Amino acid sequence: MSFFKYFLVFVMTITIVNSQEQRTIEIIQAGKSIRDSKDYPGANILQKDDNLRVILFHEGAKIESDLSYYYFNENSFKANGSVNFNQGDTLLLTSDFLEYDGKTKRAFAYGNVFLTRPDMKLETDTLYLDRTKNIAFYNSNGKIIDNENILRSRSGIYFMGPKKYIFKSNVTIENPEYDLVSEELEYFTESNYTYFNDKTFINGTDYSILCENGFYDTYNQKGFFKENAVINYDGKIINGDSIFFENEKSYASASYNVKINDTINNSIITGHYGEIFKDKDSAIITRNALAINIIKNDSLYIHSDTITITGSDENKILKGYYDVRILKSDVRGLSDSIHFNQQTGLIKLLKKPKNSKYLKSLTDEEKNKINPVIWFGKNQITGDRIFLKSNTQSEELDSLIIRGNVFMSQKDSLTSDRFNQIKGEKLDGFFNNGSLENVFIVKNSTLLYYMYSDDGEFIGMNNTLASSILINFQENEIIEVSFYRNPDGNVISENKIILNEMKLPGFIWREDERPNSIYDLFSETDRELEIVPIE
Repeated sequence: MSFFKYFLVFVMTITIVNSQEQRTIEIIQAGKSIRDSKDYPGANILQKDDNLRVILFHEGAKIESDLSYYYFNENSFKANGSVNFNQGDTLLLTSDFLEYDGKTKRAFAYGNVFLTRPDMKLETDTLYLDRTKNIAFYNSNGKIIDNENILRSRSGIYFMGPKKYIFKSNVTIENPEYDLVSEELEYFTESNYTYFNDKTFINGTDYSILCENGFYDTYNQKGFFKENAVINYDGKIINGDSIFFENEKSYASASYNVKINDTINNSIITGHYGEIFKDKDSAIITRNALAINIIKNDSLYIHSDTITITGSDENKILKGYYDVRILKSDVRGLSDSIHFNQQTGLIKLLKKPKNSKYLKSLTDEEKNKINPVIWFGKNQITGDRIFLKSNTQSEELDSLIIRGNVFMSQKDSLTSDRFNQIKGEKLDGFFNNGSLENVFIVKNSTLLYYMYSDDGEFIGMNNTLASSILINFQENEIIEVSFYRNPDGNVISENKIILNEMKLPGFIWREDERPNSIYDLFSETDRELEIVPIE
């Protein structure tokens, strides 16, 4: 048993000695060797002679130089003159000078340093190489050439195992199709993947990206960006808590706190999820979508569940779907959907499509309840289809067209429970300086209007049926009514007015639905919507 113990100790000792011998730097060749105990104590000075260069070897690495100071006891050397540190076919390090410690397997190269691997080439002034940890480090400005990418930074660490760089301070990537500037990023040389850990700016042919955290595939030009992420995509500035971008597909998407600023058409769209298809000139925003069109000194706000933008910059069309609400200084509106041609200035407010059998089952009030509605001052107008036309030059409302089940209501200015009412099948209205000037209602037109004398004394209720009715307004108040083609009606005095005759069939007052602020554009359901960021 004792013999076995001694034998085991002996074997282990031999193994340790052998491993130490394997770690010793070997001299493969040299032109000549001299000693200078005074200036270089303990060193073998190995020199080149003619074409015979100095070659040292250590654990798979061959080091060539013109001159080396080899310290056997310290297992280290200092090499000068066109130093080549060759680690098989995986790494070639060239420099003017190189210091190497065989115990720690660490090298320090300086002067015209080049580190070459199959997937990239590094240029710098000084480089630290740790063969044990398989990393290289520089802090004196470096340049990396990798396929079509040229990367520069003040300092960087290269992890040879995963083939990854960590760059810091003034990092740039130059590519024929884009430039990238960052304060800190990770770069994988094999996959061309880049991860950002600080403020980063990418400038492509027709896009630019700003973020503080994210990922970018430098070869395919696609990535995912977070933390103050902004993309300027051909004149459309996209903000979002997280943004995905793919240049080849001309596609970008954003989620949570999304804002698309169309600088060309002077409009902004916000929401919680958005997509842009550049080649198709289209964008879609959903979940609390809000479009803001800047019109002169005013803004038109359009809210709906989903908003789409299509068409070229000269012919943009906005469409909104489900629970549409509009707000402008001179008009408010509600509808199921909206169609806005920004080139022609035409806005269409439409109701949800219903089959004829269903519509026939509804009362007049129920029909008007589901119809689009707009408000001008004190005037409420509903109809099957509402069209608002703006003058493209002045950008002010120019005309109003309503088709099907027209119903116009106005609260009496003197008595709160009385409403002036007009109904018909078609309405054509005109504006002057943005205010409603007159409307012309045709086909089965009926007017119910409360009349007062100049001193405010009530005269009676005018209830008249006519082929068509023309109404003139001043400051959104009715000032004149004209009837055409055999009007049939009369003025009913106050003591003869019957309560149920004070409302025309289909009358419904929807004032509580009227949006008077941006806050009112969002329903209770909208405000309670729980938004989950997309990772």
